[in-house]
Amino acid sequence: MKRDLLSMLDVAGNLENIIDDAIKMKKGDYEKCMAGKTMAMIFEKSSTRTRVSFEVGVEKLGGHALFLSKNDIQLGRGESIEDTAKVLSRYVDIIMYRAFSHENVRELALHATIPVINGLDDREHPCQVMADLMTVKEHKGKLAGLKMVYFGDGNNNMAHSLLLGCALVGMKMKIVAPGAFWPDDYYVTKARELGMEVELSEMSDDAAENADVVVTDTWVSMGDEAEKQKRLEIFRGYTVTEEVMKNAKSDAIFMHCLPAYYGYEVTEEVAHGPQSVIFDEAENRMWAQMAIIKWLMGE
Repeated sequence: MKRDLLSMLDVAGNLENIIDDAIKMKKGDYEKCMAGKTMAMIFEKSSTRTRVSFEVGVEKLGGHALFLSKNDIQLGRGESIEDTAKVLSRYVDIIMYRAFSHENVRELALHATIPVINGLDDREHPCQVMADLMTVKEHKGKLAGLKMVYFGDGNNNMAHSLLLGCALVGMKMKIVAPGAFWPDDYYVTKARELGMEVELSEMSDDAAENADVVVTDTWVSMGDEAEKQKRLEIFRGYTVTEEVMKNAKSDAIFMHCLPAYYGYEVTEEVAHGPQSVIFDEAENRMWAQMAIIKWLMGE
């Protein structure tokens, strides 16, 4: 039976093993499991980190990555997702799909006979969260029992995947967001079913108290540009500042999946400060994805 990575729930029972494998790979311990194989990368949304990390990672594993923008293939001109999945399955060995719609990612995986990776959609961002958890484990030496506090838009793909990912590894999580931007109930319920302590709150002076990890994300994601001014007003006051970080544990780390917009979701002083691990986190996209590919290919 083929494996896919569409949601963090797809790696339930395997997540920490994949993270540990990624950490080993980063130390140079990996084999060419993609030798003679090709990955098709479909991009409906542009990206710096997703494209470069996948292309370089696949090359390190001995394979070839083929970039396909929506304007390069017939999917962008109305060919069905089903037909696209069936055709690509005849040519390549694995597909990464960076999409606007989670339903489209699931449909592609349904009809593909090869593994499919969700490179981001409107519901989840599992590759980023696996890199994030890898980064936490590198810096903290463990995951279980740690507390993550997330600031900003809690109803987005990062917050959703973080809820599931943290739950799977035994972490606690607090979402600090305006009430209208708390996570989708589905993800909160799933995280609690997995045994995680989930807190939801609006901003307060002690919001980051006892945090081992402080996380934020852009307030204006791709697709939300028309609402930029409205969103900037809604999230005003949710910026991760040095004062916010002082309220967390003294050895807390700061994370952001990038790109960052300084002065909005985080100040440059925090993002480039001594507690920030954002560039380790960015590098770890590649190593985490290499470990994901290895797992999906059954290696």
